[in-house]
Amino acid sequence: MSAAPIRAAEVVSPDTCTHLTGHDHVASLTAALRDLSRHVDTLDRWGRLLAGVLCGEDRGRLLAAGNGGSAAQAQHLTAELVGRYRADRPPFSAICLTAETSSLTAIANDYPADELFARQVEAHGRPGDVLVLLSTSGRSPNAVAAARRARDCGITVLAMTGPAPNPLEAVAHDAVSIDSPWTATVQECHLVGLHLLCAAFDAAVLADSPRISSTNHVEVIT
Repeated sequence: MSAAPIRAAEVVSPDTCTHLTGHDHVASLTAALRDLSRHVDTLDRWGRLLAGVLCGEDRGRLLAAGNGGSAAQAQHLTAELVGRYRADRPPFSAICLTAETSSLTAIANDYPADELFARQVEAHGRPGDVLVLLSTSGRSPNAVAAARRARDCGITVLAMTGPAPNPLEAVAHDAVSIDSPWTATVQECHLVGLHLLCAAFDAAVLADSPRISSTNHVEVIT
């Protein structure tokens, strides 16, 4: 017998408790994944956009950033592009702005906190590149500052956030905003969203393989 569908009203609110039981957590995630399904076409479009940038004549790059758990997910995204997601394909240029500790600590030591990502965007980004920012709240000042700097530099800004409206969603060119009050649930949906983005990217790249060079490409045999 299949379980009854989860209704939004059955999801526990942070206003009424400070933690989720296991069943509460699953109910919260089930409802949020249903919300994420509204964004599948958007994520497919992002994948095609990214393929066009990274495979184009200018060989653009992806920049990604986030704080805390979102920093780990930004690094996960860039690893999927430099390495691979599922199918074997050439590597592509992708830089996680949270992973280079010397730059992070130098910027944090010498500049205002909001410059942590923005200065790196200005250093590494070029017009036509893509910046993906992850923030479970959508209110992280350093992410919002990075988005604004990226727009000033002619870089396309894609954001994954928590519930909209929020400042990051407002300044990004496009956003996937997860409607859940729980940070962990938003973060879990962001990971699914990143995998959908990678799948769409691979589909676009491999569908038009003459655009990409296979120089120094190592075939993976499974």
